Amino acid sequence: MDFVAALVSLKLAVCTTAILILVGLPLAYWLTMSTFRGKFLIEAVVALPLVLPPTVLGFYILLATGPSSASGKLYEQVAGARLPFSFSGVLFGSVLFNLPFAVRPFAASFAGMNRRLIESSWCLGVSRWSTFWRITMPMCWPGILAGAVLTFAHTIGEFGVVLMVGGNIPGVTRTLSIAIYDDVQALNYEAAGQTAFCLVLFSFGVLSIVQWLGRQRRYE
Repeated sequence: MDFVAALVSLKLAVCTTAILILVGLPLAYWLTMSTFRGKFLIEAVVALPLVLPPTVLGFYILLATGPSSASGKLYEQVAGARLPFSFSGVLFGSVLFNLPFAVRPFAASFAGMNRRLIESSWCLGVSRWSTFWRITMPMCWPGILAGAVLTFAHTIGEFGVVLMVGGNIPGVTRTLSIAIYDDVQALNYEAAGQTAFCLVLFSFGVLSIVQWLGRQRRYE
């Protein structure tokens, strides 16, 4: 197995999961609690990566962040580097592609909580911020953790978006899924099989954890 590619995949998965926890939790909470009539449009945008081919999403990310685009030029001026074919570019694409895998489980967890407890806390004068951390989070932690685990696992196996946005640069954007593709192209089926088997075991372990968390949520 390509351990350099494994480290890149692990780094990408950790960074993507951390960003989506910070961004996805408030977004999911707003989608659950808000009475805004047009929020179905936001929900559709969040869910869009589920139905879009990864290559399509990667193509539009390239157009939006390339050196000929306004956003690409701005990023290059600020950061002194181009976003496409870099780890930052792959991370940006990964966050967009994995957004529904984090937000939807988070929102489902918030939707299943007992709102009477939340409203009672507000009526007692507890701030919304304190209520969120003292009541909402303890009630919803299995769903939130399940969303984080799914995001991490899905990022580990990403291929289309990573290849479109980051290319195949060893030690920078070459992940395990791309390493498998390269091994198959080189007819090195033994190496590809070893890496693929490790990913199968990893995926099985992740799904087992998610199922266990779901049972924990039902029993509470």
